[in-house]
Amino acid sequence: MVETVLLVGIVASIFVGFNIGGSSTGIAWGPAVGAGLLRKVTAAALMTFFVFLGGWTVGRNVMDTLSGDIIAIEISLAAGVAVLFFIGLGILIANIFGVPVPTSMTTVGAIAGLGLVTNTLNFETIGWIISWWIVTPILALWIGATVGRYIYPELNRRFEITASEGPLLALNRSGSIPTIGLGPNTTYQELGGTITVLIIGCYMAFSAGASNVPNAVAPLVSSGALEVNTAIIVATVAIGLGGFTIARRTMESVGSELSDIPLLAALIVMITASTITTALSWAGIPISLVMASVMTIVGLGWGRATRPVTAREAIRGDVDREMSMGALKTEPDAPVTRIGEEESEEALNADNLFNPRAIMKYVSMWIIGPSMSTLLAYGFFLAVPFV
Repeated sequence: MVETVLLVGIVASIFVGFNIGGSSTGIAWGPAVGAGLLRKVTAAALMTFFVFLGGWTVGRNVMDTLSGDIIAIEISLAAGVAVLFFIGLGILIANIFGVPVPTSMTTVGAIAGLGLVTNTLNFETIGWIISWWIVTPILALWIGATVGRYIYPELNRRFEITASEGPLLALNRSGSIPTIGLGPNTTYQELGGTITVLIIGCYMAFSAGASNVPNAVAPLVSSGALEVNTAIIVATVAIGLGGFTIARRTMESVGSELSDIPLLAALIVMITASTITTALSWAGIPISLVMASVMTIVGLGWGRATRPVTAREAIRGDVDREMSMGALKTEPDAPVTRIGEEESEEALNADNLFNPRAIMKYVSMWIIGPSMSTLLAYGFFLAVPFV
């Protein structure tokens, strides 16, 4: 009987990890694949390796929080399987609504539901986690807005990243010893930009592993059914499988929400989101990588669009023109204007970078997701106390 329950638990963990791999791989490698800098198979392979690295190192801190700090008792094997079911259900609901999956928040909610029923919930730990769920989007928004308003236009002028036609590198056989050199249309700036993109993609994959590997296996680790090292390997394999399969479609859209913005802006989003997520994972805080990514995009667009007005006018909303977040998408060749000066109409009237209704949908899911996970888990464990 125990073996059967454990098998069901492992299958549930693989299902959760598989879906995590499908979404996280697209976010980490979509911009690079969309720009033609590497193939999908290569991106999935790099994703798998660095997810394992992130889960094996920083992810252990998150694993400790999920498996032992949220509630004061060990999660039984049957309860762990039930928790994984609610995590998978949360992923399914998010996919149905077409929004990024707040896996970490759903995981915490399911475990908290068990803690409420058994009266073992550590409210201090939950309060600390939720406080960072509130601070993270605000911090990401502020960083994005600051970069978009004061730094991004100059960065784009100086370090625009492009991909030329033909191979990046070419093998030169003219000499006695073959050497590797630049491709026929490759510049040193393009080579440096490509290397930067690859490094940042690896960094984001590491961050995804640190935050998401524990989500797929922490309930089984808490029950003692799986040893930590084994659990990390199981989660990595599942996430890698998702990266090699269902993530291919996500990468075609150039990383979900990153698809409609220039590669340089996407890299700023990736650096910001990865750094926030890695830092909080190091502190043992379960956090959503997608949350930081989306809010950085919003901040970048707002900061870029409000350059034609003063900071006081932008904050107060005291402007007589409609601000277009699509300003981030348009990169005019004209010199960078000073803050508060008029910019080209092309920059101000570009198509919207994002739909405000979509942003509200994402934010609402970050609230509804863990709330529903908590309520469903609470109701289940209350109705089935022997689990």
